[in-house]
Amino acid sequence: MTVGVIKETKEFERRVALSPDVVKLLKKKEFEVIIESSAGEGSYFSDQDYLVAGAKVGSATEVFAADILLKVNLFTLEEIAQMKTGSACISYMYAYQHPEVIEALNKKSISSFSMDAVPRISRAQKMDALSSQANLAGYKSVILGANHLGKIFPLMMTASGTITPAKVLIFGAGVAGLQAIATAKRLGAIVEVSDVRPETKEQVESLGGRFLTVEGAESVKVEGGYAKEVSAEFLEKQQQLIRDKIKDADLVITTALVMGKKSPILVTEEMVKSMKTGSVIVDMAVESGGNCAVSEKNKTVVKYGVTIIGESNLPSLLPVNASQLYATNISTLLLHLAGKDGIKLDLEEEITKGVLITHQGELVHAFTKSILTK
Repeated sequence: MTVGVIKETKEFERRVALSPDVVKLLKKKEFEVIIESSAGEGSYFSDQDYLVAGAKVGSATEVFAADILLKVNLFTLEEIAQMKTGSACISYMYAYQHPEVIEALNKKSISSFSMDAVPRISRAQKMDALSSQANLAGYKSVILGANHLGKIFPLMMTASGTITPAKVLIFGAGVAGLQAIATAKRLGAIVEVSDVRPETKEQVESLGGRFLTVEGAESVKVEGGYAKEVSAEFLEKQQQLIRDKIKDADLVITTALVMGKKSPILVTEEMVKSMKTGSVIVDMAVESGGNCAVSEKNKTVVKYGVTIIGESNLPSLLPVNASQLYATNISTLLLHLAGKDGIKLDLEEEITKGVLITHQGELVHAFTKSILTK
């Protein structure tokens, strides 16, 4: 079984699908590994590092001859055209947004597996790339915000006077939000957090953050970790609370994503206008449309005196750690699906069923089907 890793071509991407340490692991499991030359350079892994780990280093053409291809980002139509008929691939896909890719994969009977579709169950935690990358993104969002803020985070008492701590407001207490809370608190900021899910209150407070409670939050229904049936009255109360709090915030970090849909607008243009001059917003959802009405993808802009950071790929700014963690995630999934003699699929097994998008020329993923057939 030959595993191939090609160089990422997406703009601003510095990650690579396998690290040298994980190559060693796959070699022990009797896989052959071939890496495209210079694929790891963005993550500071040299071709020599991969050779020492036991991989072959070759051209893109040689890599595309592998039985299964690994990548961080979605395979392009040009890349799929170079893959072997009947081979397999694993990457982030967000397949419900890319019907043209599904069609191309099916034409070549390629079995595709999506890292963003790994089920959120305990058995699959080591495969959960969304969480591993969001964790790093939450950390980096605070560091980026601090770098653009014209003041320090902690309380500081000096002979020249007392500096009051910065106020950080975080929208969303998922994986990214919780890491942002922890990082901002370690830097000495006062942290306040808004989330429609009342059960996140305990997690926020355990990290030293202050949870902004909205009247009526106990009536919000939660299913699978996501809020359901939020009333218009509740949303208005939440918006009013945010409008009051955002005026005093030095740094605002937004993390809200909705699977299969555009990100919700949490920070309106009017809210930005109400913020203090010199304050900062980091919009972590800018890749999916953004939580801030005036953020711009892959740009840092100043509007109404507020610096708004629209970095769409925060994990790629930490490429060493991001690649190491992603390599563990994708290799764990690979070892779940395949052995040295090839891929053996149990189509009723929960993880396999969750990540398999196309197989034997057909779209087989239920959620993707439901979106694309609407």
